[in-house]
Amino acid sequence: MEGPDSKQLPVEPVDTHNTDYDAHPTKGGGILVIDETRNITLAEHETGFWHALRQWPTAMFWALFFGIAVIMAGFDAQIITSFFALPAFQQKFGYEYEGSYIISAPWQSGLNMGNPIGQLLGALASGYPLERYGRRLTLGICCIWSICFVFVQFFATSIGMLCAGEVLGGLAYGFYVVIAPTYASEICPLALRGVLTASINLAFVIGQFIAAGVAAGLESRTDEWAYKAPFAIQWVWPVILLVGLLFAPESPYFLIRRGKYDEARKALLKLSSAKNRPDIEGMLVMIEQTDLLERELEESTTYWECFKKANLLRTEISIMVYLIQVIGGNPLIGYSTFFFETAGLNPADSFNMGVGNTAMGFVGTCLSWPLMSFFGRRTIYNTGMILMTIILFIIGFLDFGRDNHAVVWTQASLMDIWTFIYQTTVGPICFVIISEISATRLRSRTIAITTAVQAAASIVFTIVLPYMMSTADGDWRGKCGLPESKGRTFEELDIMFERKVPPRKFKDYDLLAVGEEHI
Repeated sequence: MEGPDSKQLPVEPVDTHNTDYDAHPTKGGGILVIDETRNITLAEHETGFWHALRQWPTAMFWALFFGIAVIMAGFDAQIITSFFALPAFQQKFGYEYEGSYIISAPWQSGLNMGNPIGQLLGALASGYPLERYGRRLTLGICCIWSICFVFVQFFATSIGMLCAGEVLGGLAYGFYVVIAPTYASEICPLALRGVLTASINLAFVIGQFIAAGVAAGLESRTDEWAYKAPFAIQWVWPVILLVGLLFAPESPYFLIRRGKYDEARKALLKLSSAKNRPDIEGMLVMIEQTDLLERELEESTTYWECFKKANLLRTEISIMVYLIQVIGGNPLIGYSTFFFETAGLNPADSFNMGVGNTAMGFVGTCLSWPLMSFFGRRTIYNTGMILMTIILFIIGFLDFGRDNHAVVWTQASLMDIWTFIYQTTVGPICFVIISEISATRLRSRTIAITTAVQAAASIVFTIVLPYMMSTADGDWRGKCGLPESKGRTFEELDIMFERKVPPRKFKDYDLLAVGEEHI
């Protein structure tokens, strides 16, 4: 990228032979005294969003392209819960209860656990292939895996066979949720990083929106295509990805770690604009210096390293911001259509409200992009949690008037508002935080751990929610209702965590100030 000024800033001399911790050029946090890194870091801070977009348009495209994989995960999670309110599916795989067909709570739990169990196992298994074979090849293998197991879902003749297809197919979703934010954060400059990593949540929402629309469109069908057609749609995404991956550039961070400097340079050239070419050599220096710094701080890239030294705090933060998605009520989004029906709406209105619910999520995620330009990640995330908690309490209290039709519609409307707030704050900001907070060398493993923990929590809610909401069981209906990384390069975040800068001070901590005292 273009440097702001060719004038060298004054730096303090460093004794590179001194092994004392505080004087060590990397372990003491003094890596920014290297002139090339200082200048490109300043350039990163001064490059605005639109200028960065003109410099890196291809990076924006490929980051969004990899997000198609997450659309698959969002589609699958939403469509299977929509089937529970689908008359044709209920008659095929359910049983008669008080004059109508329903899917038993145990089988609801079993079907819903396919996605989170697959994410848990797939996320933990993703670390090795991602670091050994790269982002492109790993994603390609997962696409082939998805194509195979959609066949099991499509041709399922029993609910047990369908459940097996969901679990086995779900393994790929764990990979997708790790690969997409990892790749997006590694191919884009600082000015684009927040928007592109937040777009991972948009991909989830798009998948949910498509699933809700498909389910609403097929709700009136009484034949097997009411539920087979949505399964067939899942063959579209992996085919598109496989074709595009033939032309996609590999992550330059991965290539640098593998010692492939020429290929990393070629990747950066493919990711940037020939007309508005950024400082490619400067970017290579920054990536290499970040890698060297982390080699000094970390002995290896195993899962165990995520829980040692400064990485422990980074892992804890990543786990909690992702886990709060589940604790804060995220599973209710997947159950929105079924929630609306059990709350008292007829099936047609329930499916229409489900479409509106996901549409508001789409708008909310897009709104989060400009918000990140004016407010920090921490502010947006915490504000969202407060508002979401208040709305869930209101939905729960309103259920005491469940026999009032107006109350039911109020609950449904509040659920849409809750979704809008979630998708504007906690939903997208989570992916920004876990992509920025994790160390670059451990990013795929850190995101894998956070995805696995989140999936494990989802399994608990997947077991509990059907019993809470099913009319034949709990019949609860409406009652079931960070450090600041904005504007920081990965190198700066590495140094601040190593210096043990308190998270609340990240926002105002000036790393580029000459003579900065260590914390």
